[in-house]
Amino acid sequence: MSDAPAKPDLVLIHGWGLGSAAWDPALAPLEQRFRVRRLALPGYDRADSGVNERSSQFLDGKASFIETATALTDSLPAGACLCGWSLGSMLALQMAALAPQRVARLILVGSTPSFMQRADWQPAQPPALLDSFRDAVTADAGATLQRFVAVLNQGDSQARANGRTLSRQLLASRLPDAATLLTGLGWLRDVDLREQIASVATPTLLIHGENDPLMPLAAARWLHAKLPDSQLKVIAGAAHAPFLNDTEGFAKLIGDHCHASAPA
Repeated sequence: MSDAPAKPDLVLIHGWGLGSAAWDPALAPLEQRFRVRRLALPGYDRADSGVNERSSQFLDGKASFIETATALTDSLPAGACLCGWSLGSMLALQMAALAPQRVARLILVGSTPSFMQRADWQPAQPPALLDSFRDAVTADAGATLQRFVAVLNQGDSQARANGRTLSRQLLASRLPDAATLLTGLGWLRDVDLREQIASVATPTLLIHGENDPLMPLAAARWLHAKLPDSQLKVIAGAAHAPFLNDTEGFAKLIGDHCHASAPA
């Protein structure tokens, strides 16, 4: 019997439109240091994780943001490292606020406290962008997701390769239905987590693409300034999916963050 210590749990939450398969290119380097579990959001394909089945089997694609965050939080293994990307990072931030005792380390990838611009919040997207995606999803969800793949990779030094990877995943996956996609767009329109930031004391790593076209880098810098215990790593040449631009570097950042000793 091996005396090697058990690997810590790393729980991954995907973003809007793309299921847990989006993480596939980063799995191999992450699994060298973690027991990786992927959570599929309600209405998306289930990942092969027992955590996922317990957490969201009773939710459909019309569940609210807080219902989904609560269900996912209830299923987290104690002391997990929690990593969310894009909309998944907003859920991860909410989960850390709901149950800080369950999250040992937090990783927010391509994150923001509010996706939509507001009177007092400008590093975000205008309502017109969400309106255009809502209309496009209603007309043709599959074509909209292909468009989304192109949008999220704009400005990435590996844009063509990343686009091919994500497009292949879309073709190989059961796509979320229009109702699920519209629910997610509603979350992106309505959710504003700025008031909760100060209560999140979990050590947090922000990983952000230098050229992110969806979540402006200024939003990550704001999070870094407001989160009590955080560090920000900007991936040069990356857009909204830095884990595709530099999978090895991405995995190293997470490994170093989650294996760091707690401060004395």
